[in-house]
Amino acid sequence: MQTTPLWPLVAYAAILVVLMIAVLVATYLLGERHTAAAADEPFESGIVGVGDSRLRLSAKFYLVAMFFVIFDVEALFVFAWAIAWRDVGWPGYIELAVFIGILLAGLAYLWRLGGLDWGPGAQRSRALSG
Repeated sequence: MQTTPLWPLVAYAAILVVLMIAVLVATYLLGERHTAAAADEPFESGIVGVGDSRLRLSAKFYLVAMFFVIFDVEALFVFAWAIAWRDVGWPGYIELAVFIGILLAGLAYLWRLGGLDWGPGAQRSRALSG
């Protein structure tokens, strides 16, 4: 059994650590020093903010982000299937149909629970029916 020498890995790690330290030292020495009062405040597009920068977002925004990720990944799989549809044949078509069916079942379940109700009357109607 042939063993591989470890010295290339150790040399690579040492060079990496030296480069990281060099970059950190260079940025510390060459970086700008800000003494203005607004230098420590968060800003957007060069404009100093007014008021509190901590904004509480509703959990519904995260729900939309999760929907986007789920259906974006679904679109990726469907696109990959469309590219290779001649090679995968009927078994690939059946797998894609099962995949979309599972996603639609999850969407129907979420819809049935009221996870897609966003309007102001959604909580009231859910409370009356539940």
